[in-house]
Amino acid sequence: MSEALACQREAFQLSREDHYLNCAYMSPLPRQAEEAGFGAIRRKAVPTRIVPPDSFWETDQLRALYARLIGADRSNRVAIQPGVSYAVATAAKNLSVSRGQNIVLTHEQFPGNVYSWRRLSSERGAELRSVDPGDGPRRGQRWNERLLEAIDAKTAVVSVPNVHWTDGTLFDLAEIGIRCRDVGAAFVVDATQSAGALPFDLSLYKPDLVVSATYKWLLGPYSLALTWFSERFDDGVPIEETWIARRNSREFQQLVDYEDEYAPGAVRFDMAERSNFFLAPIARASLELILQWSPDRIQNYCRDLTLGFLKDAAELGYSVEEEAWRASHLFGLRMPEGVDLVQLKTALAERNVSASLRGSALRLSPNVYNDEVDINVLLEVLKNAR
Repeated sequence: MSEALACQREAFQLSREDHYLNCAYMSPLPRQAEEAGFGAIRRKAVPTRIVPPDSFWETDQLRALYARLIGADRSNRVAIQPGVSYAVATAAKNLSVSRGQNIVLTHEQFPGNVYSWRRLSSERGAELRSVDPGDGPRRGQRWNERLLEAIDAKTAVVSVPNVHWTDGTLFDLAEIGIRCRDVGAAFVVDATQSAGALPFDLSLYKPDLVVSATYKWLLGPYSLALTWFSERFDDGVPIEETWIARRNSREFQQLVDYEDEYAPGAVRFDMAERSNFFLAPIARASLELILQWSPDRIQNYCRDLTLGFLKDAAELGYSVEEEAWRASHLFGLRMPEGVDLVQLKTALAERNVSASLRGSALRLSPNVYNDEVDINVLLEVLKNAR
């Protein structure tokens, strides 16, 4: 068993007065990533420091780090993209969906993993199935059961998160993957709210696409996402026809000898100007730090930090999903009767507690920079809100 992770607050700029429990909204940058960003700006200030062609391929380090994070054996199956919606649009452009088939999503899925499927189902005459868990106890288990039931012989695509963005509900990707393979459906996973804080087993889940925006649990910048593509997409057509994704594109003196053949793997799906001399160094520094800490230790840290808090909150009438069906780094705290959400939001702000209200739940998303002080302040606010 690996050694337990200690609090890493000193690795971040957060002040002692900031009780930031909102990584599911946006992470703070680690100091290490911040310095990498300053270095990137200084480098761009003198363009001779950006030497072609090698400087244009430094994002290959990002591919390797993300591949390692999710357990992929080939880093060239990772594409450098600007966001989840871009990755989903790439998938929608290349997956076969016919009239009478269906596409399966979860209820209230994040819109970046919805709109392309809405368009595709409308254009192809396919059914869009949004699986609702319903109300009542055993919600997480019931949601997973209904999701598996919705996947049938006419399912062409299943596109779901690993962890639901509103309340941290865990979806059993291993079972969903088995069901997808049984019916021949493509399996798309949005790991934005999990990769980096929760272990991801690519060999067990066997998805066709895994995408993570970097600005949440990867502790990186906005406007960047990393997307792993399976062999299903090997002959795919990208959204953009970039020069840098072509075979022999390292030969700068021969760029006008136009080459139709793409570089191997998923590089064809890279966004334009993927070298991104500003954002890529920041993302790389944060990924290196996450791999050093390791997602399993990060998840255990969050679990140990919040276990006592959840018991105390339950005694006050607050409730949360069963542990088997929720993550420890992101969960929705349901309110007892009589709590005014508007007043609660004001009280949290007055104590510098940052969290998100999602529907009737308070979404809490701690990370390794949080400690008992943050949790105790939060508990005080909840006690006074009743």
